[in-house]
Amino acid sequence: MAVLDITDDGFALDGRPFRIVSGGLHYFRVHPAQWPDRLRKARLMGLNTIDTYVPWNLHERHPGSLDFAGILDLARFLDLAAAEGLHVLLRPGPYICGEWEGGGLPSWLLADPDLKLRSTDPAFLQAVERYLDALMPIVLPRLGTRGGPIIAVQVENEYGAYGSDTAYMERLYEALASRGIDVPLFTSDQPGDLADGALPGVLATANFGGKVTASLAALRAQQPTGPLMCAEFWNGWFDRWGGIHARRPAEDAGAALDELLQAGASVNFYMFHGGTNFGFTNGANDKGTYRATVTSYDYDSPLDEAGDPTEKYRRFRSIIGKYETVPDEEVPEASAKLAPVPVELTGRAPLFDPAALAVLGQAQDSAAPLTMEQLGQDFGFVLYETQLPAAGPANLFFEQIGDRAQVFVDGQPVAVLEREQHEHVAAFTVPRAGAELRVLVENQGRVNYGPKLADRKGLIGAVHLNGVPLTGWSSRPLTQDDLSGLTFIEGDGAAVGPCYHRGEFPVDEPADTFLHLDGWTKGVAWVNGFNLGRYWSRGPQGSLYVPGPVLRAGANELVVLELHGARTMRAELRPVPDLGPTEE
Repeated sequence: MAVLDITDDGFALDGRPFRIVSGGLHYFRVHPAQWPDRLRKARLMGLNTIDTYVPWNLHERHPGSLDFAGILDLARFLDLAAAEGLHVLLRPGPYICGEWEGGGLPSWLLADPDLKLRSTDPAFLQAVERYLDALMPIVLPRLGTRGGPIIAVQVENEYGAYGSDTAYMERLYEALASRGIDVPLFTSDQPGDLADGALPGVLATANFGGKVTASLAALRAQQPTGPLMCAEFWNGWFDRWGGIHARRPAEDAGAALDELLQAGASVNFYMFHGGTNFGFTNGANDKGTYRATVTSYDYDSPLDEAGDPTEKYRRFRSIIGKYETVPDEEVPEASAKLAPVPVELTGRAPLFDPAALAVLGQAQDSAAPLTMEQLGQDFGFVLYETQLPAAGPANLFFEQIGDRAQVFVDGQPVAVLEREQHEHVAAFTVPRAGAELRVLVENQGRVNYGPKLADRKGLIGAVHLNGVPLTGWSSRPLTQDDLSGLTFIEGDGAAVGPCYHRGEFPVDEPADTFLHLDGWTKGVAWVNGFNLGRYWSRGPQGSLYVPGPVLRAGANELVVLELHGARTMRAELRPVPDLGPTEE
């Protein structure tokens, strides 16, 4: 049993003074076969605790249907942490931010146009309480008070940056406590948001990466006694498409860490190991301009995306050793990587082929386009189709696009409109009356922070043709969950337009590697059915991480959905990543 108590000047564990030295490690961003390796490396850096969010939107992709298997096996992750001798800080949300799609809030909540997120709206709270009910059989037996690894649980997440409704936070506190959570509960906010996010009588913690003395002073002003804790020590940062790869020098982050520990504070590294936004799970920000987060969540962490110790890992380990006991074991070496492997993608399956569309999703007819949420869809694409009534010049106006639309007339591409560029109009010439209009819309990631969390996807609102609403639509959800029904035809040469490409490659002994798609434009890649995530020539990210456990000895399959066109039908697996330039 490991019982955490809050004292006037710090923490106590089983009655003895205790400093939390924790690191963020999100189980849902790491292949489950690699969890033991990452947890061991956390302990060897000197951590005594692991911090993880719980992504409601993956555990309950559809209302009432819960998933705790595979990469979502929270119980196994917690048990592995305990086996490694690590405590756990659990952050179950319901909102988690984390540069994660929608901040972890399920997209089906947005099907109700009147529902208010992160509020006392009964419809929202009812969904939250059902989710917590499903979570408790996993969490309760693993609380520190029952001999488990969970020593504290967070209430919401950085709520002070969103609102100031204390009644909402109290309801969440009561929902956790009434279900048997009897370890310390805590809140976390940035220093300027502490007053709005804190709850009377509940431990407050602060999130920051620098200005350590001032940040701790702000926390002490809010909370005159009790532990000082930085619940998110930002030792790196995330990247967005079209930006640069963020780096924080180890020396700079180390100096801030030293100052923090010297002040007697507890710390949680955000992140210890960032991992990957596999599939379509990346989030986005919108502070006037929409910016989607990239697939890699390397975060310039002490443990890089492939789980290898970095200079930052070694420096942090040395600094922690000045204040706490660090295991007397060698720092692990980098894992073995696959030697370069070229992959020829000779099979193709055009997305617009009727046979492909039939197995990818069922269309629904309606007068106006249906949003993803109206279709009951969370991730992927929506294909909208209708007919254009007359030949001649066309001015097509979209009220709102979520987030990137490719426009085709009789199969020919005529426009690409991006929310990020504030684009709403496609101008072209209609070749004939009754021409087929297709609009393929990609959900590039729901906003995960700030006031725009109600981020609906697809075509939102009406589409106007020369000033007149266009009606008679079909809306086809393309979640990309299962590609097994696709039929690939062998052929030479590069295809233009949305098309799946397939190739096989041999592996003698599986190991980590990175998929490089030089000459490709934009799309999604799968290895042996595992969705690696999005690629985009816009950068900065130029490769996709392929976890070794995804591969198998013998023949392996690569499938790429290229949305535009490629200059080559070749890809390559290489032992080194390309996360992009670090300067403009």
